[in-house]
Amino acid sequence: MNGPTTDAGRGDLSRTIAAITPCDPAERAHIDDVLAWIGSGADLFRLAKPATPPKHLVAYFQVIDPDTGQLLLGEHRKAGLLLPNGGHVEPGETLWDTVARECREELRIRAEPSPEFGTAPVFVSVTSTRGPGEHVDVSVWHVVHAHRTDVSYFDADEFTAMRWLTPQEILAMPTDGLDPCQHRFVRKLATAAAPGAAR
Repeated sequence: MNGPTTDAGRGDLSRTIAAITPCDPAERAHIDDVLAWIGSGADLFRLAKPATPPKHLVAYFQVIDPDTGQLLLGEHRKAGLLLPNGGHVEPGETLWDTVARECREELRIRAEPSPEFGTAPVFVSVTSTRGPGEHVDVSVWHVVHAHRTDVSYFDADEFTAMRWLTPQEILAMPTDGLDPCQHRFVRKLATAAAPGAAR
């Protein structure tokens, strides 16, 4: 896939987003919003910190331990929330390029695609950030597998701590301490992992 800096790259990105099966009406609306945004010709990348342009592309990756099913979330310094790892997509990068780069930078591990989803994104969200420099993140969520024992480093400039949590523990947390779409993402993963679920 081409990075979305050219017409061909925008087309590739649109097809990638359109291939995601929405889990609910909210995700359907977000997918439609993102497809319209890509097709509008607007700048997709953050060109200057913190909010130029005011809407830009982010690749999240949810690290999951395949042995325990626990998910890795980090206590993000700026946002004040428990968030998955990830970062802004740079010009010329594909979504998975960003996942691989951020995985190296933030955790110093290789981005290992999950057998269920591969390098394809699983979920899309469009949300406003909190605090100074408020803007809209178009977040495209991926799944990365890593054993808990393999994650011994995290970027202390970005996070104060990392926590391994079960899906049930995450769903029991108030949503105001998480990405506003984290609960929906966790529920979508559970549905996708159910026997007989469509891939």
